[in-house]
Amino acid sequence: MKSITLFYLEHCPYCIKARRALDELTRENPAYSSIRIDWIEESKEPALAGKYDYYYVPTIYYGDMKLYEADPSENYEDIKAKIQAALDTVFREG
Repeated sequence: MKSITLFYLEHCPYCIKARRALDELTRENPAYSSIRIDWIEESKEPALAGKYDYYYVPTIYYGDMKLYEADPSENYEDIKAKIQAALDTVFREG
């Protein structure tokens, strides 16, 4: 099974939108549910988070490859589109 690592913060508004986008994308394309998502709450696992190069959450990695890092200027549609692109990359890479 393919897997991605998603760093987030529990009360981050962008992370909440990312979770919503992932739910919608999975409903729209059930094949996305075959990708395991390892949700890492950054504040609860700072040692693990510190091994990765990112500044904003949510951030998605596929192995060592960063597929998505949020930008504070993004709206929901931007987040959803970029997460979809990340998921599509996982399918192409694997």
